[in-house]
Formats: sequence, structure tokens, C-alpha cells
Amino acid sequence: MDFSGRKVLITGGSRGIGRACAIAFAERGARVAVNYRANADAAEATRDELSGGPHVALQADVADPEEAQRLVAAAVQSLGGLDILVNNAGIWVDHALEEVDYSEWQDAWNRVLRTNLVGPANVCYCAARHMIASGGGKIVNVSSRGSFRGEPDGPAYGASKAGLNSMSQSLAKRLAPHNITVGVVAPGFVDTEMAARYLDIPEQATEIRAQSPFNRVARPEEVAAAVLFLASDGAEFSTGAIIDVNGASYLRT
Repeated sequence: MDFSGRKVLITGGSRGIGRACAIAFAERGARVAVNYRANADAAEATRDELSGGPHVALQADVADPEEAQRLVAAAVQSLGGLDILVNNAGIWVDHALEEVDYSEWQDAWNRVLRTNLVGPANVCYCAARHMIASGGGKIVNVSSRGSFRGEPDGPAYGASKAGLNSMSQSLAKRLAPHNITVGVVAPGFVDTEMAARYLDIPEQATEIRAQSPFNRVARPEEVAAAVLFLASDGAEFSTGAIIDVNGASYLRT
């Protein structure tokens, strides 16, 4: 996979899956814009670790429509174009129905949908408009195993990722005539800071690892490998595909 000269924007790119994607793209010759919402130190550390370049760290909260638009414009300006978008930014909020009051329930749905679904939709819009004008591009959205199996402790998360799957497939059909592909990677548990709250508890970690016949969770680099495949030359006819990266912990037909 040679990405020499390609310009890549990765939302939520400072840690975890996003960081692994940034490193993998940079190692293969791409120039990368690492988006972050609040942790500038982590984003700049990731940027400085990338090979090649020059690379940039760009602050924006994708849940805000104006900031999403500004982010894409800044990436295009900083990189000199935009060939690949990876929508990776996302949040989890606990809101089990019996355990929260009505205002907490509404807040969880509003926050999660803005960040995990509406935000990526807006970034896709802005990026795709640029890609249409420039002759094509690749979009990869990071979804979740939870979009298929359900998330009883975080129903808004599961719904947001299911919506992301559907949106991605709708855009795959719409954008194919413009030489733009749209794919999805759906990880299960990954060894990241988001999952640490569960993996740091021995009893829960044992149960989570046992969900996969490998008896472990995914490494961020394994998710990045699927992202790079969908963004690579030769993968165009996989547009609309959803690639599971869950170690056979959840199988669907």
C-alpha cells in the first residue's frame, strides 16, 4: 500500500485507533492532518512521531457544524488538498435506561449523536465536496461492533454507529459516480484509552477477552490495517463494505 503524496485527514487522530492510522499512513508516504478536540499535547506528540511529512495537528470539535467545516478547510489548506478522510472521532456515554433521569437520557443522546453521527456526516459533506471538485477520493468511517449487537448500557452509542453504517452506504452509492469511495471499519473491543475503563478491571477484562477465540482484544494497528485497505488503490469495488475487526467475537451473515 503506497500512499506517497496522498493527503489524509484523521478525526480523533491523536490517540488509539486514530493515532495508529496516522502512523500507518505516514509510514507509507502520506501527509497527515491529525485532528483533536481538546488534548493538544497528545495530538502534537502524535504529529511529531510521524515519519515523512510535513504533518499538521488541527483542533476542532466535529460535533460543532461550523468547526467541522473549518477543520476540512484547514486540512485542505495545510496539506495542499485532501485525498483521504478517516472519520474516527467518537465518544461513549453511560446511560442505562433504569439508571438515569430523563434529562440525563436526553443529554446522552444529544451528545453522542452529535459527535458520532452528525459530526461525521458534516465532515463527510465538506470533504466530499472538495473531493468532487478535485476528481475523487476515499472516505473511511470507523463504526463499531455495537452497531450490530446492541449496547444496553449505551444505546445512543449503538444507534449512532448503526446510523454511521447506513449513512456510509448511502454515500457510497451517491458518490461513486464522482470517483469517491466510502467504506466502514467496525471494531470490537480495542486496546485503547476508551476501553481501558473495562480492561483495567481484571474480572471484566477476562470476560471481554474471552469473547474472541483469540482470547484477546484488537490492537489499534489491526484496525488501522483495515482502514488502510479501504483507502488503498485497488479497493474501489469494496465501496459500501463494512469490515468487521472483532476477532470473531461477533459474527453476522
